[in-house]
Amino acid sequence: MLDADTLDTGPDSPRAITLLLVDDHPVVRKGTRELLEGEADLHVVGEAGSGEEAILRARELGPDVILMDVSMPGMNGIEATRAIKAEQPGVGVLVLTSYDDDAYVFALLEAGAAGYLLKNASEDDLLGAVRAVAAGESALHPSVARKVLERFSANTTPTPPEDDLSPRELEVLRVAATGRTNKEIARDLDISPRTVQVHLANIFSKLGVGSRTEAVLFGIKRGWIDPKMV
Repeated sequence: MLDADTLDTGPDSPRAITLLLVDDHPVVRKGTRELLEGEADLHVVGEAGSGEEAILRARELGPDVILMDVSMPGMNGIEATRAIKAEQPGVGVLVLTSYDDDAYVFALLEAGAAGYLLKNASEDDLLGAVRAVAAGESALHPSVARKVLERFSANTTPTPPEDDLSPRELEVLRVAATGRTNKEIARDLDISPRTVQVHLANIFSKLGVGSRTEAVLFGIKRGWIDPKMV
């Protein structure tokens, strides 16, 4: 586990975000690939046309982010996301779909998706969402986020957070739940952005999750986070 008090303050080496595209329509994959690979920090390492193929390709390639469609022949995106996250909890799954349906949203987030974006989103929104998910942040539209909070807070089971997180980690998680960026969290808590990253990495490791979205939902279910404050 990383130690937030003994950090390497040198600059991180730049590395492209690796992506796996999952969609049963080759034309959609081609257009998405062209958009993503026009960015210097993004690199598409593979494609898959089904849920079953997505699992195999994710296992083979170990991408940072998977852009996942929902409706595909055979295994759908929900089942594929659940299987991939079981094997690789640290991978970020960003759902890119035409379906604006609560049932799909909730099922995919329960399966471990870090973000949910409609295919009619702007190019800037998609690029921003990919980078956010790669950084372990949430990529949910505000209206979707509100519905998610209401849904998952309905049946909370309060448990002592001390068994899982330190007081500082819990503080970082609660501020992160408000949607603040790492820089904003650092400013609010009077710590460095790098220290925020370390705390979030430790939170993800302790809770067995791979994204801020999953961590916040975990906290809500445990009663650590009050949805009214988010």
